[in-house]
Amino acid sequence: MSAGLPPALRVDGALENQPTLATTTAETEAIVAALLPEKALAQLDCEGDVSATYRDSDLGSIRIHAYRTENGIAVAMRFLAQTVPTLESLHLPPVVSAFASRSAGLVLFTGPTGSGKSTALAAIVDRVNATQAKHIITIEDPVEYRHEPKRSIVSHREIGRDVACFSDAIYGALRCDPDVILIGEMRDAKTMHAALTAAETGHLVLSTLHTGDAPQTIDRIIGVFAGEMQDQIRVQLAQTLVGVVCMRLVPRASAQGRRCAAEVLVANDAVRNLIRDGKTHQLRNVMSTSAQAGMQTLEAHLSDMLLRGEITVEAARAATDRPGELRIPERATA
Repeated sequence: MSAGLPPALRVDGALENQPTLATTTAETEAIVAALLPEKALAQLDCEGDVSATYRDSDLGSIRIHAYRTENGIAVAMRFLAQTVPTLESLHLPPVVSAFASRSAGLVLFTGPTGSGKSTALAAIVDRVNATQAKHIITIEDPVEYRHEPKRSIVSHREIGRDVACFSDAIYGALRCDPDVILIGEMRDAKTMHAALTAAETGHLVLSTLHTGDAPQTIDRIIGVFAGEMQDQIRVQLAQTLVGVVCMRLVPRASAQGRRCAAEVLVANDAVRNLIRDGKTHQLRNVMSTSAQAGMQTLEAHLSDMLLRGEITVEAARAATDRPGELRIPERATA
């Protein structure tokens, strides 16, 4: 929502302008003032950007990001599911469910903005919460999904409200006797180092990165550190990594909504050796030949979805940077 323009909705990934009157500057500012608490409004005034969560008894939780532009205040709102979805409802590969039963290590969900990373994290936490007696600490900016305690104890911490930054929150969490730590996003080297330390010291760490595929995810983590530290980070990552799930949401062929296509890397001995030796360019070969371990490339999953008629050839090609690796059935339509 921006001053001088009608509101727009993003439906199944596509932005649609609504056939209504454009909002004025005063109206947009009034909407933001009604949605954000005073502290967030002060941050918006001072810094020009602010994120917060608004909760409505009918609509559930809404993630809000307000920001200043040359035309005044604009706001982006994301409606979150009113209940935490199950892993089964997300149609993720079966091996992803097994990650929830791990006692320690690092699990990463990656992909572009709006690909379902936060929802997948929430589903993993819900599985742990429902099946195991654990202490789960979530660290987010802002908190998106709220988990009511089931078998587990769940503590939610919000950046800016409860703690200053992600790295401080992670090191603080280590003194709170946690079993599982959810980190909303690994944004910098300090956060990544803290996450690796937490995973290395016997905790299950769940987090996200904005990366395109599994090898790129490994390279991104190692690349944010100074050269003299990279060998140490490779060793830590090789020891602690459990798996990487790279997600894309692809429009369905014959119905509204989208389906999740996922690339999955599972850290077995071969994967750990390649990470330790700096040979991440060979990880795709391991994924392509290790289906029995639950691994798959994004293109393999897209090809399976094409075979089942769930998505179109056009949608599959748009979802990958390697369209030449797709297996397109003869009966498939564009």
